[in-house]
Amino acid sequence: MSGTEKTAPPRSVPQRHNRWLIAIGVLKLLKGVLFVSMGFGIIRLLHKDIGDLLLRATVAFRFDPENRFVNLLLEKAELLSPRRLKEISLGIFLYAVLDFIEGSGLVLEKVWAEYFTLILTASFLPWELYKILLRPSWLKAALTLLNLLVVLYLGFVVQRRSVAQRAATPSLPLRQSPSE
Repeated sequence: MSGTEKTAPPRSVPQRHNRWLIAIGVLKLLKGVLFVSMGFGIIRLLHKDIGDLLLRATVAFRFDPENRFVNLLLEKAELLSPRRLKEISLGIFLYAVLDFIEGSGLVLEKVWAEYFTLILTASFLPWELYKILLRPSWLKAALTLLNLLVVLYLGFVVQRRSVAQRAATPSLPLRQSPSE
């Protein structure tokens, strides 16, 4: 074989994609889209009579306008000022940004996104549990369980990667003391 012949490049091993991380990422992206939609919906309520809108919706859905819950909702809606609506929409948009960061990082299978999502999702769990204890509902319990499963899975993925990296890193020889 002469030195001028070309050899084929070594075949790379196809990288396996973690479909669960990608699925979590897609869900985060969809959640981000939902929150952006909610934020724009709240902005559309600016300079409108929210109480009147809710009263018309109550009648359209054939709820009793004299219902105690409906009256409480109408009273609370009257307290929403344009400034408060802007604050709420800003908070929703910021939350959507976090979802887009998490989702895009997970879909692209970035290690930083695993840590970011793990920390962020775990940090909301105590609040979610508190809300369940305050007013239990099946929907809250199901969403909290889903977030708990995400945290456990991401913890497993991060821990497994850490163990694999430690196994792949050659251990350094022990340093001998000067007295030996």
